Amino acid sequence: MTDDALHRPLYTADLLVNALSSATDRPMLHLLGGPTLTAGEVRDETSRMVQALAGLGVGRGTRVGLISPNRPEVLHVSHAVQILAAVYVPMHPLAGLADHLHVIRDSGVELLIFDGERFADRAAEIAAEAPDLKLMAFGACAIAADLSRLAAGFAPGPLVAPRVEPGDVMRLGYSGGTTGKPKAIPSIQRVAVTTLQIMMTDWEWPAEPRVLTCTPLSHAGAAMFLPTLLKGGSMVVQPGFEPVAVMANIEKYRINCMMLVPTMIYALLDHPRFDEFDLSSLETVFYGASAIAPARLKEAIERIGPVFQQFYGQAEAPMALTILRKAEHDVTDLRRLASCGRPTPWVNLTLLDAAGQPVPDGEPGEICVRGPLVIDGYRDNDALNAETFRDGWLHTGDVAVRDPGGFLRIVDRTKDMIVTGGFNVYPREIEDIVGEHPAVAQVAVIGVPHPKWGEAAKAFVVLRPGMSADPAALTAVVAERKGSFQAPKAVEFVAAIPQTPVGKPDKKALRAMAEVAAGE
Repeated sequence: MTDDALHRPLYTADLLVNALSSATDRPMLHLLGGPTLTAGEVRDETSRMVQALAGLGVGRGTRVGLISPNRPEVLHVSHAVQILAAVYVPMHPLAGLADHLHVIRDSGVELLIFDGERFADRAAEIAAEAPDLKLMAFGACAIAADLSRLAAGFAPGPLVAPRVEPGDVMRLGYSGGTTGKPKAIPSIQRVAVTTLQIMMTDWEWPAEPRVLTCTPLSHAGAAMFLPTLLKGGSMVVQPGFEPVAVMANIEKYRINCMMLVPTMIYALLDHPRFDEFDLSSLETVFYGASAIAPARLKEAIERIGPVFQQFYGQAEAPMALTILRKAEHDVTDLRRLASCGRPTPWVNLTLLDAAGQPVPDGEPGEICVRGPLVIDGYRDNDALNAETFRDGWLHTGDVAVRDPGGFLRIVDRTKDMIVTGGFNVYPREIEDIVGEHPAVAQVAVIGVPHPKWGEAAKAFVVLRPGMSADPAALTAVVAERKGSFQAPKAVEFVAAIPQTPVGKPDKKALRAMAEVAAGE
Protein backbone atom coordinates (compact mmCIF):
# COMPACT_ATOMS: atom_id res chain seq x y z
CA MET A 1 0.00 0.00 0.00
CA THR A 2 1.39 3.38 -1.00
CA ASP A 3 2.71 5.68 1.75
CA ASP A 4 2.54 8.81 -0.42
CA ALA A 5 -0.19 10.53 1.56
CA LEU A 6 0.47 13.83 -0.22
CA HIS A 7 -0.59 12.46 -3.61
CA ARG A 8 -2.89 9.60 -2.62
CA PRO A 9 -5.92 9.44 -4.95
CA LEU A 10 -9.43 9.73 -3.55
CA TYR A 11 -11.76 6.77 -3.92
CA THR A 12 -15.50 6.48 -3.36
CA ALA A 13 -15.21 6.00 0.41
CA ASP A 14 -13.16 9.22 0.63
CA LEU A 15 -15.79 11.11 -1.34
CA LEU A 16 -18.60 9.59 0.72
CA VAL A 17 -16.91 10.49 4.02
CA ASN A 18 -16.03 14.01 2.86
CA ALA A 19 -19.56 14.67 1.60
CA LEU A 20 -21.24 13.25 4.71
CA SER A 21 -18.83 15.04 7.04
CA SER A 22 -19.80 18.39 5.56
CA ALA A 23 -23.47 17.45 5.44
CA THR A 24 -26.10 19.95 6.46
CA ASP A 25 -29.54 19.67 7.99
CA ARG A 26 -31.29 19.71 4.62
CA PRO A 27 -33.66 16.73 4.09
CA MET A 28 -31.79 14.22 1.99
CA LEU A 29 -33.26 10.71 2.25
CA HIS A 30 -36.94 9.84 2.53
CA LEU A 31 -38.08 6.22 2.58
CA LEU A 32 -41.80 6.05 1.93
CA GLY A 33 -43.53 4.58 4.95
CA GLY A 34 -40.46 5.38 7.05
CA PRO A 35 -38.39 8.30 8.28
CA THR A 36 -37.05 11.33 6.46
CA LEU A 37 -33.35 11.80 7.22
CA THR A 38 -31.28 14.92 6.78
CA ALA A 39 -27.84 14.56 5.28
CA GLY A 40 -26.42 14.99 8.78
CA GLU A 41 -28.61 12.19 10.11
CA VAL A 42 -27.44 9.90 7.30
CA ARG A 43 -23.88 10.69 8.42
CA ASP A 44 -24.70 9.86 12.04
CA GLU A 45 -26.51 6.62 11.18
CA THR A 46 -23.58 5.59 9.00
CA SER A 47 -21.21 6.24 11.91
CA ARG A 48 -23.33 4.12 14.25
CA MET A 49 -23.40 1.28 11.72
CA VAL A 50 -19.62 1.46 11.25
CA GLN A 51 -19.15 1.02 14.98
CA ALA A 52 -21.69 -1.79 15.21
CA LEU A 53 -20.14 -3.78 12.37
CA ALA A 54 -16.62 -3.19 13.65
CA GLY A 55 -17.73 -4.57 17.01
CA LEU A 56 -18.93 -7.70 15.22
CA GLY A 57 -15.47 -8.23 13.78
CA VAL A 58 -16.02 -6.69 10.36
CA GLY A 59 -12.80 -5.24 9.00
CA ARG A 60 -10.58 -5.13 5.96
CA GLY A 61 -11.57 -7.92 3.57
CA THR A 62 -14.49 -9.31 5.60
CA ARG A 63 -17.26 -10.59 3.33
CA VAL A 64 -20.60 -9.12 4.41
CA GLY A 65 -23.73 -10.47 2.72
CA LEU A 66 -27.11 -8.76 2.64
CA ILE A 67 -30.69 -9.80 1.76
CA SER A 68 -33.23 -7.04 2.27
CA PRO A 69 -35.90 -4.98 0.56
CA ASN A 70 -35.46 -1.22 0.43
CA ARG A 71 -34.97 0.35 3.86
CA PRO A 72 -32.55 3.03 5.16
CA GLU A 73 -30.31 0.50 6.90
CA VAL A 74 -29.39 -1.00 3.52
CA LEU A 75 -27.62 2.24 2.62
CA HIS A 76 -26.08 2.55 6.08
CA VAL A 77 -24.66 -0.98 5.83
CA SER A 78 -23.30 -0.52 2.32
CA HIS A 79 -21.61 2.74 3.36
CA ALA A 80 -20.23 1.24 6.58
CA VAL A 81 -18.80 -1.74 4.73
CA GLN A 82 -16.97 0.65 2.39
CA ILE A 83 -15.58 2.68 5.26
CA LEU A 84 -14.36 -0.48 7.01
CA ALA A 85 -12.66 -1.67 3.78
CA ALA A 86 -14.74 -4.84 3.94
CA VAL A 87 -16.31 -6.53 0.90
CA TYR A 88 -20.03 -6.00 0.28
CA VAL A 89 -21.91 -9.01 -1.13
CA PRO A 90 -25.52 -7.96 -1.83
CA MET A 91 -27.92 -10.70 -2.84
CA HIS A 92 -31.04 -10.00 -4.83
CA PRO A 93 -34.16 -10.25 -2.65
CA LEU A 94 -36.04 -12.13 -5.39
CA ALA A 95 -33.38 -14.78 -6.00
CA GLY A 96 -33.99 -18.39 -5.01
CA LEU A 97 -32.43 -20.34 -2.16
CA ALA A 98 -30.01 -22.18 -4.46
CA ASP A 99 -28.63 -18.89 -5.81
CA HIS A 100 -28.34 -17.38 -2.33
CA LEU A 101 -26.44 -20.43 -1.09
CA HIS A 102 -24.17 -20.39 -4.14
CA VAL A 103 -23.28 -16.73 -3.57
CA ILE A 104 -22.58 -17.27 0.14
CA ARG A 105 -20.38 -20.30 -0.45
CA ASP A 106 -18.61 -18.94 -3.50
CA SER A 107 -17.85 -15.54 -2.00
CA GLY A 108 -17.00 -16.71 1.50
CA VAL A 109 -19.59 -14.53 3.25
CA GLU A 110 -18.87 -14.48 7.00
CA LEU A 111 -21.72 -12.25 8.17
CA LEU A 112 -25.21 -12.30 6.64
CA ILE A 113 -27.48 -9.33 7.35
CA PHE A 114 -31.15 -9.74 6.49
CA ASP A 115 -34.55 -8.13 6.94
CA GLY A 116 -35.99 -9.82 10.02
CA GLU A 117 -39.60 -9.47 8.93
CA ARG A 118 -39.32 -10.44 5.28
CA PHE A 119 -36.40 -12.87 5.13
CA ALA A 120 -36.19 -14.70 8.46
CA ASP A 121 -37.35 -17.94 6.86
CA ARG A 122 -34.79 -17.64 4.07
CA ALA A 123 -32.04 -16.86 6.58
CA ALA A 124 -33.00 -19.95 8.57
CA GLU A 125 -32.81 -22.08 5.43
CA ILE A 126 -29.39 -20.66 4.64
CA ALA A 127 -28.14 -21.14 8.21
CA ALA A 128 -29.18 -24.80 8.10
CA GLU A 129 -26.83 -25.29 5.14
CA ALA A 130 -24.09 -22.95 6.41
CA PRO A 131 -23.95 -23.40 10.21
CA ASP A 132 -20.76 -21.32 10.64
CA LEU A 133 -22.39 -18.25 9.12
CA LYS A 134 -22.94 -15.33 11.52
CA LEU A 135 -26.44 -13.80 11.28
CA MET A 136 -27.72 -10.31 12.09
CA ALA A 137 -31.18 -8.94 11.35
CA PHE A 138 -32.80 -5.60 10.69
CA GLY A 139 -35.49 -5.63 13.38
CA ALA A 140 -36.54 -8.18 15.97
CA CYS A 141 -36.06 -11.77 14.86
CA ALA A 142 -36.01 -15.16 16.61
CA ILE A 143 -32.87 -16.44 14.89
CA ALA A 144 -30.60 -13.38 15.02
CA ALA A 145 -29.82 -10.27 17.03
CA ASP A 146 -31.20 -6.90 15.90
CA LEU A 147 -28.46 -5.00 14.07
CA SER A 148 -30.55 -1.82 13.93
CA ARG A 149 -30.93 -1.82 17.72
CA LEU A 150 -27.25 -2.59 18.19
CA ALA A 151 -26.23 0.33 15.98
CA ALA A 152 -28.63 2.69 17.75
CA GLY A 153 -26.70 2.14 20.99
CA PHE A 154 -23.60 3.91 19.69
CA ALA A 155 -23.01 7.65 19.78
CA PRO A 156 -22.13 9.04 16.35
CA GLY A 157 -18.46 9.81 15.83
CA PRO A 158 -16.22 11.06 13.04
CA LEU A 159 -16.03 9.03 9.84
CA VAL A 160 -12.58 8.06 8.58
CA ALA A 161 -12.07 6.71 5.07
CA PRO A 162 -9.80 3.66 4.76
CA ARG A 163 -6.48 3.51 2.93
CA VAL A 164 -7.11 1.43 -0.18
CA GLU A 165 -5.39 0.49 -3.42
CA PRO A 166 -6.97 0.71 -6.89
CA GLY A 167 -7.19 -3.07 -7.22
CA ASP A 168 -8.78 -3.72 -3.82
CA VAL A 169 -12.11 -5.54 -4.07
CA MET A 170 -14.94 -3.58 -2.45
CA ARG A 171 -17.97 -5.47 -3.74
CA LEU A 172 -18.71 -8.91 -5.11
CA GLY A 173 -21.65 -8.81 -7.47
CA TYR A 174 -23.12 -11.87 -9.10
CA SER A 175 -24.57 -12.18 -12.58
CA GLY A 176 -28.25 -12.98 -13.01
CA GLY A 177 -27.53 -16.61 -13.71
CA THR A 178 -29.48 -16.73 -16.99
CA THR A 179 -26.74 -18.86 -18.56
CA GLY A 180 -25.97 -21.07 -15.55
CA LYS A 181 -24.80 -20.47 -11.98
CA PRO A 182 -24.23 -16.79 -11.15
CA LYS A 183 -20.60 -15.81 -11.64
CA ALA A 184 -18.66 -13.58 -9.27
CA ILE A 185 -17.85 -10.13 -10.67
CA PRO A 186 -15.51 -8.21 -8.35
CA SER A 187 -15.93 -4.45 -8.29
CA ILE A 188 -12.62 -2.87 -7.40
CA GLN A 189 -11.82 0.61 -6.13
CA ARG A 190 -10.58 1.86 -9.51
CA VAL A 191 -13.77 0.76 -11.29
CA ALA A 192 -16.03 2.28 -8.63
CA VAL A 193 -14.42 5.71 -8.71
CA THR A 194 -14.32 5.72 -12.53
CA THR A 195 -18.03 4.86 -12.58
CA LEU A 196 -18.71 7.77 -10.25
CA GLN A 197 -16.66 10.13 -12.44
CA ILE A 198 -18.70 9.12 -15.49
CA MET A 199 -21.98 9.54 -13.63
CA MET A 200 -20.94 12.99 -12.40
CA THR A 201 -19.65 14.28 -15.73
CA ASP A 202 -21.54 12.50 -18.53
CA TRP A 203 -24.95 11.88 -17.01
CA GLU A 204 -27.45 14.70 -17.53
CA TRP A 205 -28.53 15.48 -13.97
CA PRO A 206 -30.96 18.25 -13.05
CA ALA A 207 -29.34 21.22 -11.32
CA GLU A 208 -30.83 20.16 -7.97
CA PRO A 209 -31.77 16.49 -8.23
CA ARG A 210 -34.94 15.20 -6.58
CA VAL A 211 -34.50 11.51 -7.26
CA LEU A 212 -37.11 8.76 -6.99
CA THR A 213 -35.62 5.30 -6.51
CA CYS A 214 -37.80 2.22 -6.94
CA THR A 215 -35.09 -0.28 -7.87
CA PRO A 216 -33.36 -2.33 -5.13
CA LEU A 217 -31.00 -0.32 -2.91
CA SER A 218 -28.95 -3.49 -2.62
CA HIS A 219 -28.14 -3.12 -6.31
CA ALA A 220 -28.52 -0.32 -8.90
CA GLY A 221 -30.72 1.86 -6.71
CA ALA A 222 -27.85 2.62 -4.34
CA ALA A 223 -25.67 3.85 -7.20
CA MET A 224 -27.81 7.00 -7.32
CA PHE A 225 -27.09 7.98 -3.70
CA LEU A 226 -23.53 9.34 -3.83
CA PRO A 227 -23.99 11.44 -7.02
CA THR A 228 -27.21 12.82 -5.54
CA LEU A 229 -25.41 13.68 -2.29
CA LEU A 230 -22.47 15.29 -4.11
CA LYS A 231 -24.85 17.39 -6.21
CA GLY A 232 -26.78 18.64 -3.20
CA GLY A 233 -29.93 16.73 -4.08
CA SER A 234 -32.41 14.53 -2.25
CA MET A 235 -33.71 11.01 -2.73
CA VAL A 236 -37.15 9.48 -2.23
CA VAL A 237 -37.07 5.69 -1.94
CA GLN A 238 -40.01 3.41 -2.67
CA PRO A 239 -40.09 -0.11 -1.23
CA GLY A 240 -40.33 -1.40 -4.80
CA PHE A 241 -41.71 -0.65 -8.25
CA GLU A 242 -45.46 -0.18 -8.48
CA PRO A 243 -46.70 1.98 -11.39
CA VAL A 244 -49.40 3.97 -9.59
CA ALA A 245 -47.14 4.65 -6.61
CA VAL A 246 -44.33 5.79 -8.92
CA MET A 247 -46.57 8.22 -10.79
CA ALA A 248 -48.24 9.49 -7.61
CA ASN A 249 -44.88 10.14 -5.96
CA ILE A 250 -43.48 11.92 -9.00
CA GLU A 251 -46.45 14.28 -8.74
CA LYS A 252 -46.40 14.61 -4.93
CA TYR A 253 -42.66 15.19 -4.48
CA ARG A 254 -42.07 16.97 -7.81
CA ILE A 255 -39.51 14.34 -8.72
CA ASN A 256 -37.19 15.51 -11.50
CA CYS A 257 -34.89 12.51 -11.89
CA MET A 258 -35.13 8.72 -11.77
CA MET A 259 -33.64 5.54 -13.19
CA LEU A 260 -35.81 2.84 -14.78
CA VAL A 261 -35.39 -0.34 -16.77
CA PRO A 262 -37.41 -0.62 -20.02
CA THR A 263 -40.05 -2.95 -18.58
CA MET A 264 -40.82 -0.33 -15.94
CA ILE A 265 -41.28 2.31 -18.64
CA TYR A 266 -43.67 -0.01 -20.47
CA ALA A 267 -45.64 -0.61 -17.26
CA LEU A 268 -46.10 3.13 -16.73
CA LEU A 269 -47.20 3.76 -20.31
CA ASP A 270 -49.64 0.85 -20.31
CA HIS A 271 -51.27 1.62 -16.99
CA PRO A 272 -54.91 2.73 -17.40
CA ARG A 273 -54.38 5.56 -14.89
CA PHE A 274 -51.34 7.05 -16.63
CA ASP A 275 -53.17 10.23 -17.71
CA GLU A 276 -54.37 10.98 -14.17
CA PHE A 277 -50.93 12.06 -12.94
CA ASP A 278 -48.81 15.15 -13.50
CA LEU A 279 -45.33 13.99 -14.52
CA SER A 280 -44.24 17.39 -15.83
CA SER A 281 -41.58 17.83 -13.13
CA LEU A 282 -39.43 15.10 -14.71
CA GLU A 283 -36.25 16.47 -16.29
CA THR A 284 -34.20 13.29 -16.68
CA VAL A 285 -35.09 9.61 -16.80
CA PHE A 286 -31.99 7.43 -16.98
CA TYR A 287 -32.71 4.04 -18.51
CA GLY A 288 -30.70 0.94 -19.33
CA ALA A 289 -30.02 -2.68 -18.22
CA SER A 290 -31.66 -4.14 -21.34
CA ALA A 291 -32.70 -3.14 -24.84
CA ILE A 292 -35.73 -0.91 -25.24
CA ALA A 293 -38.16 -1.21 -28.16
CA PRO A 294 -37.73 1.92 -30.32
CA ALA A 295 -41.48 2.26 -30.87
CA ARG A 296 -42.11 2.18 -27.11
CA LEU A 297 -39.32 4.71 -26.52
CA LYS A 298 -40.89 7.01 -29.11
CA GLU A 299 -44.21 6.68 -27.28
CA ALA A 300 -42.54 7.47 -23.95
CA ILE A 301 -40.92 10.62 -25.32
CA GLU A 302 -44.19 11.79 -26.87
CA ARG A 303 -46.22 11.16 -23.70
CA ILE A 304 -43.71 12.04 -20.96
CA GLY A 305 -41.32 14.40 -22.74
CA PRO A 306 -37.76 14.57 -24.13
CA VAL A 307 -36.29 13.58 -20.78
CA PHE A 308 -34.75 10.19 -21.53
CA GLN A 309 -31.03 9.42 -21.40
CA GLN A 310 -29.82 5.91 -22.11
CA PHE A 311 -26.71 4.35 -20.62
CA TYR A 312 -25.16 1.10 -21.79
CA GLY A 313 -22.70 -0.94 -19.79
CA GLN A 314 -22.37 -4.26 -18.04
CA ALA A 315 -21.19 -5.44 -14.65
CA GLU A 316 -17.70 -5.94 -16.07
CA ALA A 317 -17.61 -2.26 -17.16
CA PRO A 318 -20.54 -0.47 -15.53
CA MET A 319 -22.54 2.70 -16.07
CA ALA A 320 -21.49 3.47 -18.74
CA LEU A 321 -19.64 2.52 -21.89
CA THR A 322 -21.94 4.53 -24.15
CA ILE A 323 -24.57 7.20 -23.63
CA LEU A 324 -27.46 8.35 -25.81
CA ARG A 325 -28.13 11.88 -24.61
CA LYS A 326 -31.57 13.41 -24.27
CA ALA A 327 -31.14 15.65 -27.32
CA GLU A 328 -30.01 12.68 -29.41
CA HIS A 329 -33.36 10.90 -29.06
CA ASP A 330 -34.82 11.70 -32.48
CA VAL A 331 -38.46 10.55 -32.53
CA THR A 332 -38.53 10.84 -36.33
CA ASP A 333 -35.85 8.15 -36.66
CA LEU A 334 -36.53 4.75 -35.08
CA ARG A 335 -33.02 3.58 -35.94
CA ARG A 336 -31.63 6.38 -33.80
CA LEU A 337 -33.97 5.36 -30.99
CA ALA A 338 -32.55 1.83 -31.34
CA SER A 339 -29.06 3.21 -30.66
CA CYS A 340 -27.27 2.93 -27.32
CA GLY A 341 -25.42 6.14 -28.13
CA ARG A 342 -21.75 6.95 -28.53
CA PRO A 343 -18.80 5.89 -26.37
CA THR A 344 -18.03 7.96 -23.30
CA PRO A 345 -14.57 9.59 -23.31
CA TRP A 346 -13.61 7.43 -20.32
CA VAL A 347 -13.19 4.20 -22.32
CA ASN A 348 -11.52 2.95 -25.46
CA LEU A 349 -14.13 1.10 -27.51
CA THR A 350 -13.96 -0.75 -30.81
CA LEU A 351 -16.01 -3.27 -32.80
CA LEU A 352 -14.13 -6.46 -33.70
CA ASP A 353 -14.97 -9.38 -35.97
CA ALA A 354 -14.44 -13.06 -35.09
CA ALA A 355 -10.80 -12.78 -36.18
CA GLY A 356 -10.20 -9.85 -33.82
CA GLN A 357 -10.08 -7.25 -36.59
CA PRO A 358 -11.92 -3.90 -36.56
CA VAL A 359 -15.07 -3.77 -38.69
CA PRO A 360 -16.10 -0.83 -40.91
CA ASP A 361 -19.17 1.30 -40.28
CA GLY A 362 -22.39 -0.58 -40.99
CA GLU A 363 -20.93 -4.04 -40.36
CA PRO A 364 -21.67 -6.01 -37.18
CA GLY A 365 -18.86 -6.54 -34.71
CA GLU A 366 -18.48 -7.39 -31.04
CA ILE A 367 -18.20 -4.42 -28.69
CA CYS A 368 -14.76 -4.60 -27.09
CA VAL A 369 -13.49 -2.10 -24.53
CA ARG A 370 -10.52 -1.29 -22.33
CA GLY A 371 -9.67 1.38 -19.80
CA PRO A 372 -10.03 2.11 -16.07
CA LEU A 373 -13.74 1.20 -16.09
CA VAL A 374 -13.00 -2.48 -16.84
CA ILE A 375 -12.70 -4.98 -13.99
CA ASP A 376 -9.52 -7.03 -13.61
CA GLY A 377 -11.35 -10.31 -14.20
CA TYR A 378 -13.82 -12.79 -12.79
CA ARG A 379 -13.11 -14.35 -9.42
CA ASP A 380 -11.59 -17.85 -9.56
CA ASN A 381 -12.63 -18.47 -13.17
CA ASP A 382 -9.54 -18.80 -15.35
CA ALA A 383 -11.38 -20.31 -18.32
CA LEU A 384 -13.93 -17.50 -18.49
CA ASN A 385 -11.23 -14.88 -17.98
CA ALA A 386 -9.26 -16.29 -20.91
CA GLU A 387 -12.37 -16.19 -23.09
CA THR A 388 -13.57 -12.73 -22.05
CA PHE A 389 -10.34 -10.78 -21.49
CA ARG A 390 -8.12 -11.48 -24.47
CA ASP A 391 -5.82 -9.56 -26.78
CA GLY A 392 -5.97 -6.55 -24.47
CA TRP A 393 -9.75 -6.13 -24.66
CA LEU A 394 -12.85 -6.94 -22.63
CA HIS A 395 -15.10 -8.81 -25.06
CA THR A 396 -18.60 -7.80 -23.97
CA GLY A 397 -20.51 -10.42 -25.95
CA ASP A 398 -22.71 -7.68 -27.45
CA VAL A 399 -22.79 -7.33 -31.23
CA ALA A 400 -23.33 -3.83 -32.63
CA VAL A 401 -23.09 -1.79 -35.79
CA ARG A 402 -21.73 1.77 -35.92
CA ASP A 403 -23.13 4.47 -38.18
CA PRO A 404 -21.02 7.26 -39.74
CA GLY A 405 -21.94 9.55 -36.85
CA GLY A 406 -20.39 7.17 -34.34
CA PHE A 407 -23.69 5.97 -32.88
CA LEU A 408 -23.79 2.29 -31.93
CA ARG A 409 -26.82 0.06 -32.35
CA ILE A 410 -26.67 -3.23 -30.50
CA VAL A 411 -28.13 -5.99 -32.64
CA ASP A 412 -27.80 -8.75 -30.04
CA ARG A 413 -25.76 -10.88 -27.72
CA THR A 414 -23.35 -13.20 -29.50
CA LYS A 415 -24.85 -16.12 -27.56
CA ASP A 416 -28.41 -15.15 -28.59
CA MET A 417 -27.64 -15.01 -32.30
CA ILE A 418 -29.73 -17.46 -34.34
CA VAL A 419 -28.15 -19.42 -37.18
CA THR A 420 -30.90 -20.44 -39.60
CA GLY A 421 -30.07 -22.16 -42.86
CA GLY A 422 -26.50 -20.88 -42.56
CA PHE A 423 -27.56 -17.24 -42.10
CA ASN A 424 -26.97 -15.17 -38.97
CA VAL A 425 -30.14 -13.66 -37.51
CA TYR A 426 -30.13 -11.20 -34.60
CA PRO A 427 -33.25 -11.41 -32.38
CA ARG A 428 -33.02 -7.72 -31.42
CA GLU A 429 -33.72 -6.66 -35.02
CA ILE A 430 -36.83 -8.86 -35.15
CA GLU A 431 -37.97 -7.57 -31.77
CA ASP A 432 -37.69 -3.96 -32.90
CA ILE A 433 -39.82 -4.58 -36.00
CA VAL A 434 -42.52 -6.59 -34.24
CA GLY A 435 -42.52 -4.02 -31.45
CA GLU A 436 -43.63 -1.31 -33.89
CA HIS A 437 -47.05 -2.98 -34.26
CA PRO A 438 -49.60 -0.81 -32.41
CA ALA A 439 -51.04 -3.81 -30.54
CA VAL A 440 -47.68 -5.06 -29.23
CA ALA A 441 -46.65 -4.07 -25.71
CA GLN A 442 -43.52 -6.21 -25.47
CA VAL A 443 -41.74 -8.89 -27.50
CA ALA A 444 -38.83 -11.27 -27.01
CA VAL A 445 -37.33 -13.52 -29.68
CA ILE A 446 -35.30 -16.70 -29.24
CA GLY A 447 -33.93 -19.41 -31.48
CA VAL A 448 -35.63 -22.82 -31.42
CA PRO A 449 -34.74 -26.09 -33.21
CA HIS A 450 -36.15 -26.42 -36.73
CA PRO A 451 -36.19 -29.66 -38.78
CA LYS A 452 -35.27 -27.94 -42.03
CA TRP A 453 -33.24 -24.84 -41.12
CA GLY A 454 -31.55 -26.18 -38.02
CA GLU A 455 -32.75 -23.21 -36.01
CA ALA A 456 -35.51 -20.65 -36.46
CA ALA A 457 -36.80 -17.57 -34.70
CA LYS A 458 -39.74 -17.76 -32.32
CA ALA A 459 -41.41 -14.60 -31.01
CA PHE A 460 -43.12 -14.34 -27.63
CA VAL A 461 -45.50 -11.39 -27.74
CA VAL A 462 -47.38 -9.50 -25.02
CA LEU A 463 -50.35 -7.56 -26.40
CA ARG A 464 -51.61 -4.24 -25.11
CA PRO A 465 -54.81 -4.48 -23.05
CA GLY A 466 -57.90 -4.94 -25.21
CA MET A 467 -55.96 -5.27 -28.48
CA SER A 468 -55.23 -8.16 -30.83
CA ALA A 469 -52.80 -9.01 -33.61
CA ASP A 470 -52.58 -11.63 -36.34
CA PRO A 471 -49.46 -13.81 -35.98
CA ALA A 472 -49.20 -14.08 -39.75
CA ALA A 473 -49.19 -10.29 -40.05
CA LEU A 474 -46.36 -9.99 -37.54
CA THR A 475 -44.35 -12.59 -39.43
CA ALA A 476 -45.08 -10.94 -42.75
CA VAL A 477 -43.81 -7.51 -41.73
CA VAL A 478 -40.49 -9.00 -40.63
CA ALA A 479 -40.22 -10.95 -43.89
CA GLU A 480 -40.95 -7.80 -45.89
CA ARG A 481 -38.31 -5.71 -44.15
CA LYS A 482 -35.60 -8.25 -43.32
CA GLY A 483 -36.23 -11.23 -45.61
CA SER A 484 -38.17 -14.44 -45.11
CA PHE A 485 -35.24 -16.25 -43.47
CA GLN A 486 -35.37 -13.78 -40.58
CA ALA A 487 -39.14 -13.95 -40.09
CA PRO A 488 -40.30 -15.84 -36.98
CA LYS A 489 -41.50 -19.33 -37.82
CA ALA A 490 -43.68 -19.22 -34.70
CA VAL A 491 -45.44 -16.49 -32.72
CA GLU A 492 -46.80 -17.18 -29.25
CA PHE A 493 -48.94 -14.69 -27.36
CA VAL A 494 -48.19 -14.65 -23.62
CA ALA A 495 -49.48 -12.70 -20.65
CA ALA A 496 -45.98 -11.54 -19.68
CA ILE A 497 -42.34 -11.98 -20.63
CA PRO A 498 -40.48 -13.67 -17.77
CA GLN A 499 -37.81 -11.45 -16.26
CA THR A 500 -34.57 -11.95 -14.39
CA PRO A 501 -34.31 -10.45 -10.88
CA VAL A 502 -32.76 -7.31 -12.41
CA GLY A 503 -35.62 -6.77 -14.89
CA LYS A 504 -34.14 -8.18 -18.08
CA PRO A 505 -36.14 -10.50 -20.36
CA ASP A 506 -35.24 -14.02 -19.21
CA LYS A 507 -34.45 -15.84 -22.43
CA LYS A 508 -33.32 -18.91 -20.54
CA ALA A 509 -36.88 -19.20 -19.18
CA LEU A 510 -38.32 -18.60 -22.66
CA ARG A 511 -36.18 -21.41 -24.07
CA ALA A 512 -37.50 -23.71 -21.35
CA MET A 513 -41.06 -22.69 -22.23
CA ALA A 514 -40.37 -23.41 -25.90
CA GLU A 515 -38.96 -26.84 -25.05
CA VAL A 516 -42.06 -27.71 -23.04
CA ALA A 517 -44.34 -26.55 -25.85
CA ALA A 518 -42.36 -28.56 -28.41
CA GLY A 519 -42.71 -31.71 -26.31
CA GLU A 520 -46.48 -31.47 -25.97
